[in-house]
Amino acid sequence: MPGGGELMIVALVVLLMFGGAKLPKLMRGMGSGITEFKKGLKDGDVDGDPDGDSDGDDDQDKDMSAKG
Repeated sequence: MPGGGELMIVALVVLLMFGGAKLPKLMRGMGSGITEFKKGLKDGDVDGDPDGDSDGDDDQDKDMSAKG
């Protein structure tokens, strides 16, 4: 876990790379991205496929196993 000194160094590097004017916009975009990521995790499996195989080729898989 990073300590206070390491976080200050990272903050200074970010400030030097992006500048003071772009930093609020960058943080706002990062915050909205994290919010969308958390919302996606909360929504979970929306297609109703409990086994996670969402490629849609279930019939093709059955045909291949019957032939071979």
